[in-house]
Amino acid sequence: MFLKQYYLGCLAHASYLLADEASRTAIVVDPQRDIAQYLDDAEQHGFAIRHVFLTHFHADFVAGHLELRDRCGAAIHLGARGQAEYAFVPMRDGDSLTFPGLRLQVLETPGHTIESISIVVYDTARDPDRPCAVLTGDTLFIGDVGRPDLRASLGWSAADLGAHLYDSLQNKLLPLPDATLVYPAHGAGSLCGKNLSSETVSTMGEQRRFNYALRPMSREQFVALVTADQPDAPAYFTYDAVLNTRERPTLEAALDHALHPMALHEVLRLSSGEAQILDVRHPDLYARGHLAGSISIGLDGQFATWAGTVLDQDRPIVLIAAPGREAEAATRLGRIGFDRIAGYLDGGMEALAARPELVVASERLSAPEVAEELGLHPDGSVAAVCANPAHPSLGGIPIRAAAAGPVVLDVRTPREYAAKHIAGSTNLPLSRLREQIDHIPRNRRVFVHCAGGYRSSIAASLLARHGFTDVTEMAGGLAAWEAAQLPLVAEAAAAT
Repeated sequence: MFLKQYYLGCLAHASYLLADEASRTAIVVDPQRDIAQYLDDAEQHGFAIRHVFLTHFHADFVAGHLELRDRCGAAIHLGARGQAEYAFVPMRDGDSLTFPGLRLQVLETPGHTIESISIVVYDTARDPDRPCAVLTGDTLFIGDVGRPDLRASLGWSAADLGAHLYDSLQNKLLPLPDATLVYPAHGAGSLCGKNLSSETVSTMGEQRRFNYALRPMSREQFVALVTADQPDAPAYFTYDAVLNTRERPTLEAALDHALHPMALHEVLRLSSGEAQILDVRHPDLYARGHLAGSISIGLDGQFATWAGTVLDQDRPIVLIAAPGREAEAATRLGRIGFDRIAGYLDGGMEALAARPELVVASERLSAPEVAEELGLHPDGSVAAVCANPAHPSLGGIPIRAAAAGPVVLDVRTPREYAAKHIAGSTNLPLSRLREQIDHIPRNRRVFVHCAGGYRSSIAASLLARHGFTDVTEMAGGLAAWEAAQLPLVAEAAAAT
């Protein structure tokens, strides 16, 4: 038996290549859309990829099942409750694929989605009756379980799926032996759960002891626990979940169209229409100079997640990248199904050398400079952003600023904000910025920051694109504020 895990850090996604060495037959589970690594490893070991499994219709990425079908002739396997436009083999509880040295047995484990399955792996040459591993998809993570609230737009309530998840865990996965290795589809950083570990493999025994969601409790207690305090789900999640059920072009076909060099005049023509100009360079380079109206989402971060959050999948995208990184940007967008890429600016920012009037810089200040402009007092209070409950709210979020003073916009998550923040700042997570942007005062200066500078660069570019003219980014984010030993408060302390 052969088993290899592939971990894609930017999407916190794990996929798997399994093979029976006797028959040289390989199976890929939950593949990413760019499939070269599976093909290369299969060729190196002399395996033929004959089967591909999706443990469910993933919401956070577009899987590579159609790519493997078209390239290798692999049969697609889905849970029996799945519905798709393409032909697939429906796998019911107890169904198996059996080879001379390997057996895969399917468990239907609904909860994260209704069609979710887990795959129990038997190394039959060693022990035909005792499982050596289980591939749990998004049903069971290391330290967490799959969230049951992502299918609300498709007709499933979180409470109903949460009850299914409880039964799947109690009746299907927890009975597995303690020594069974647990291989999930995601790790820390994924928005498919709220408490995922950075570990990518564990055992059932360890999860039984340490996973908060597997403690003894009633079904009602479990549902309340797993539906509470889930992070915001990006807007593209439903789009990708549906796309994974459809017949669609392969990534190779999408990239053939996307990797089209464009002259500056073509880019300007598209930018005056519905196109989104996406600058994927490092935020520091973007701040020094960028095409006016472009959106900053740097490749050196959680690029795909934030692109899927702030971009519109139905509008064309034009890339501005450091020369040589255009294919990387297009591939990473393709992983989440954002295939409407019109092309990229030929030569990158060098193409604008003769048109300086089109280039703008982002205003940035250091944390001490921001503190000085805010009028930071020795006691830690901030004169310009003192709490003012009577002031209008920002889409239901109170703007904690004096009527004439600047707004300090903290675009981190509510959980990060509650742990520590600048006194008087307003928390508007980046995931909600697009929908709330019209509530931000346009007649006030806006200081925007995140934890380290990646998300604030995105936020500042969106504000500028929407006509905000007095936006300043705090360089280095809250980490720089802390490094300068400037005061912070916590939600609990602020309430006392």
